[in-house]
This record gives sequence, structure tokens and C-alpha cells, in this order.
Amino acid sequence: MSVEVVRRIVLLRHAKADWPDVADHDRPLAERGRQDALLAGRWLAGAGVTPELTLCSTAVRARDTWKLCASVLPRRPRTTYESRLYEATPGEVIAVLNEVDDAVRDLLVVGHNPTLHALADLLAGTSEGDTRARLRATGFPTAAQAVLTLTGGWKSLEPGAARLVTLWTPHD
Repeated sequence: MSVEVVRRIVLLRHAKADWPDVADHDRPLAERGRQDALLAGRWLAGAGVTPELTLCSTAVRARDTWKLCASVLPRRPRTTYESRLYEATPGEVIAVLNEVDDAVRDLLVVGHNPTLHALADLLAGTSEGDTRARLRATGFPTAAQAVLTLTGGWKSLEPGAARLVTLWTPHD
């Protein structure tokens, strides 16, 4: 008898960015963003979520969000800075996730909107309680996190294959 492996994906939108006169890719976090990134990390730690692998956009605001978030976790996961996550479509993110090694059970993705909002909604075939309705009603604010679960390998990840179990925002 084989037991299906339950995998978890956490989608973390970068925290609030500032708007200095720099290229979009180079925008830093605003002060509120730095505070919210720490809150996001504390929430992960409190929820007992410590991913084995983090895939993070190469944009400065995403990298800085992850560094602050990871600084309050009990252990820092292996991190890959992935240029394909910047300006990606939901389908392009799924293609990146399909490449993840099946040894990884808990994965965190740090990226951007509107992609992460659309991705959470697209992947969620089902959801816990009113989580999906909340996602659709409130959107996916900066530093928000959606937690989804799926069974099977990463190569089987496709639209509707996951369950949306949690939506966390720093200013609930």
C-alpha cells in the first residue's frame, strides 16, 4: 500500500516596496514593507512552517522580503534566486515548480502580483472554509501568504491540483 505524500506550497508576495527613481527590478522595500516582512516570518514560524526550499524572485524587493522573513525562522531554508519568477505568468511559475525535486515537501515561493494572486486561485481546486472567497474578495496584498497543499509530485502540479488551506495577511 502506498501513501500519498502531501506537499505544501507557500506563496509569499513581496512586502510593500518604495518608489524611488530606479528600475522596477531594483525597487527597495519601504519601512512598512520591512516591518511586514518580519511579521510574515513570525507568522510562518508560529504556524510551524519552515520550508525546505525557497524560490525567490531576483527583484530587490522580493529578495529583501525573503531575507527579513527568513531571519526570524528557526532555520533558514535552502534558497534559490530565480529570475524566471520576475514578471512571470501563473503558467510560467507552474513550469518552474514542475522542476522542483520531489524530495522537497515544503516549498515557499516569493514573488509578485498579480501573478501570485492568480496562481493561488488557479491552483486551488478546493479550499478550507471561506479561504478562497476571502482570496477573491480581498485580493493578495503585499506580504500576504497563501498556503496550499497537494498530493503527488511537483511534476503533477497543474490548475486545480491543490487545496487552498490558509490565507494570511499582515493587517487582518
